[in-house]
Amino acid sequence: MPARIFRIFLRGAVALILAGPLGAQASSQVVTVESDRAATQVVSGTVIPFREVTLTAQSAGRVTEVAGAEGDRFEQDALLVSISDDRLRAQRLAAQAEMRTAEAAIREAQMQYGREMAAPRSESLSQMPGMGIPSMFDQLITQPMGDTMGIGDTDLERRTDLFSRYIGVDQAQARWEQARARVSELDAAIRDTRSEAPFDGLVMHKHVEVGDTVQPGQPLVRFGHVEFLRVEAQVPVRLVAGLQEGNYVRVRLDTGDEVEARVARIFPLADPQRHTVTVKFDLPQGVRGGPGMHAAVHLPQNAVRSGRVVIPRSALIPGGALPRVAVLDRDGHVRVRMVRLGGARGDQVVVTSGLEEGMQILARPDASIRSGQSLGRGTSGQGSRESDPWHRM
Repeated sequence: MPARIFRIFLRGAVALILAGPLGAQASSQVVTVESDRAATQVVSGTVIPFREVTLTAQSAGRVTEVAGAEGDRFEQDALLVSISDDRLRAQRLAAQAEMRTAEAAIREAQMQYGREMAAPRSESLSQMPGMGIPSMFDQLITQPMGDTMGIGDTDLERRTDLFSRYIGVDQAQARWEQARARVSELDAAIRDTRSEAPFDGLVMHKHVEVGDTVQPGQPLVRFGHVEFLRVEAQVPVRLVAGLQEGNYVRVRLDTGDEVEARVARIFPLADPQRHTVTVKFDLPQGVRGGPGMHAAVHLPQNAVRSGRVVIPRSALIPGGALPRVAVLDRDGHVRVRMVRLGGARGDQVVVTSGLEEGMQILARPDASIRSGQSLGRGTSGQGSRESDPWHRM
């Protein structure tokens, strides 16, 4: 009797071993096959300030002051670099003297114009030959008779004299305006000897020191706004199509931080030599680090690889000469299928043939699994094997 009971118990244990693991395991560990989307590609970038300017010398001279050092912060309009302006101020004094001379010329020309209006030169006795009675005779008789006979024109002479005096006033005013423009030009040049901060930021690099002699166009300091930072990267043209301004990508900084950066600007033209496009990414405010750091930008490759899918590495059936997976049909029956593998990506593998997107497979099949097994039963009949279209694929 005890031997019989032992045999019954042994048969039950064997049945549980054959049927139980699949039903208990597969019912809770089924995964869906997904299409293979290429992994993100990493491009190198550099952290840059949100805004950056290089202040240059606008006139020749000697550097008399350089405020602060690299890394020092300054508010907007703070003095950064000053250049000597002695020569310009001397030229300004000369231009002011020219203005005063022009002002005197204007007053003298206006006086002559007023005199011509009140006492025309053409009618003045002092301008006529003779004196006393002969001059009066010329003015009263000779000139009117000459106008009547067509010899001379007194009115024309007066208009000509008035016009000449008016032109003298206009020329004097033009000389004054020219001198005033020269003073304004020198004032602007004197202001340009003082390089001020265009916005709140810090000195990134000093190109000169006190005592240096500079020429127009020579760099003085590089100034940047670093409250917000950006990453600038040269992105291959094939990857730019998958980016849009406002999208977010993953960026890993040299500090070890991994953040989400927003696509801020995609330049419209590509570099004809490197075939890349400049793209700028806005980093979150308060991120560690500063300008000049290296940054690894992970860009998505959105093209789907035709006929390729990815599955967990654990979905491969252990053992066997060829890789196999356990596919579930619509009735819950197992179909063991051979697949061809591509590359590996961490805990996933790429399948180049044998599976299609949307299929259901077991995540952790046992080495003893066989086609025809059911999630709830040990095996099924041969009829299900022939009637299931998934088995014929």
